[in-house]
Amino acid sequence: MPLHPEIATFLTTLPPAPEGPLDPVAMRAAEEAHVPPVEDRLPLHAVEDLTAHTASGDVPVRVYTPTAADRHGLLLYFHGGAFFLGSLETHDHVARSLAKETGLKVVSVGYRRAPEAAFPAGLDDCCAVTRWAAEQGGRLGWDGTTLALAGDSSGGTFAAAVAARAHDEGFDRITHQILYYPSLDLDFDEDRYASLRENAVGYGLETAGLKPFNAFYLDSGADPADPLVSPVKREDLGGLPPALIVTAEFDPLRDEGELYGRRLREAGVPATVSRYAGAGHGFVQHFSWIPAYHRVFAETRDFLARS
Repeated sequence: MPLHPEIATFLTTLPPAPEGPLDPVAMRAAEEAHVPPVEDRLPLHAVEDLTAHTASGDVPVRVYTPTAADRHGLLLYFHGGAFFLGSLETHDHVARSLAKETGLKVVSVGYRRAPEAAFPAGLDDCCAVTRWAAEQGGRLGWDGTTLALAGDSSGGTFAAAVAARAHDEGFDRITHQILYYPSLDLDFDEDRYASLRENAVGYGLETAGLKPFNAFYLDSGADPADPLVSPVKREDLGGLPPALIVTAEFDPLRDEGELYGRRLREAGVPATVSRYAGAGHGFVQHFSWIPAYHRVFAETRDFLARS
């Protein structure tokens, strides 16, 4: 099907891509300017800002409690933003929808971002908060069952990398990984995936923009050949948690996500790959108000319930 008409209309309103070097501070400020006030956000039983005291340092987290029940399963959420954008605020609405639809307590992680924090600072924060959540289960009201990871775009990179590192370190509490249009291969050679060519121009995220947008992270020491940077390059995917991988029809990153799903299944890991027709990269963050795309949260709930 063609690009969803409401997405297509929105893309016509976007200014041209900036020329010259990207300014992360200005871009973050512009992104934050569009965050709605608290009173206009999806209401939940409780939303609390905390500091996770971890081996990686103090990491800000925002905890979303969907109901008045004493105990819930936990979902760790890592926001996207090409490793230098995104925040607890810009992705607050995603975390709220995840909590409401899944019934899990969501812990959104305010990890350190490039270029100010060099690799692997952000990944270390996500790993450390995952362990902290398990260790602080009593304080967080964790019921001891589900401990899921979820992330969109670069947050999906972190979710996959945290799951892999935890497996290698013998931390076996993670029950699920949920990757929304993840960036799993930071080698942006257009010959690697057909989607990098088919969806190169006109769908929001453009193939030519991948290198400059990810340069802050790669220039900080993240090596695309490292499986913790490009999880699809991990040789042995056996033993990883069951996965839901959501891709978008018109996303340059579509094929690497779908390849990862196939490789997980080949390694014996239950993996569901769900492609959203008419969507481009970023639809969970930007277009989940469209009913056809809001159902991604119900799909997440159903995946968690059956696996």
